[in-house]
Amino acid sequence: MKVVGFAGYSGAGKTTLVERLIPVLKQRGLRVSVVKHAHHKFDIDHPGKDTWRHRQAGAFEVVVASDQRLALMREFEVPAQLSVHQLLAELHPAVDWVLVEGFRHSDVLKVEVWRPSGDGETPRPALYIEDPFVTAIATDAPAGLPEPTARPVLDLNDAEAIATWLIDSGERFDYNPGHHG
Repeated sequence: MKVVGFAGYSGAGKTTLVERLIPVLKQRGLRVSVVKHAHHKFDIDHPGKDTWRHRQAGAFEVVVASDQRLALMREFEVPAQLSVHQLLAELHPAVDWVLVEGFRHSDVLKVEVWRPSGDGETPRPALYIEDPFVTAIATDAPAGLPEPTARPVLDLNDAEAIATWLIDSGERFDYNPGHHG
């Protein structure tokens, strides 16, 4: 399995880029999974549904499955900050690429999605300046980057080219779970 993160500030275009990369990688015969960082109280369940009722009754885990999909919902008795590595361990092992969205401070190799602030505002900070895990920058404003970089600068709007760069750099993104906490 190969793992690459997509990190950046809110509104930079991480979700759109990941959404565009998934079908491009799938068209190349690759199986893709996504690990997404979410806010505290997100929910994928709906009040009144059987699974919601089971959770409300106190179930620690509810697995719901059909012949088309499976979903696991786990309730934490106390807030738990799971690492990206703990979440990767939950995935099916027969996946080619995992696209990790968010987890800005994680120790997985990542592509920074960067856009300058608009309308003369103060430019957004860039992660690549301080984060050694940023391997490339995807942007639609390369001239606006706050500092020069030797890292590849990719066109944020060209998912095909980004997918090609990922595949060409594939060995770099091989995930070894034994090297992480």
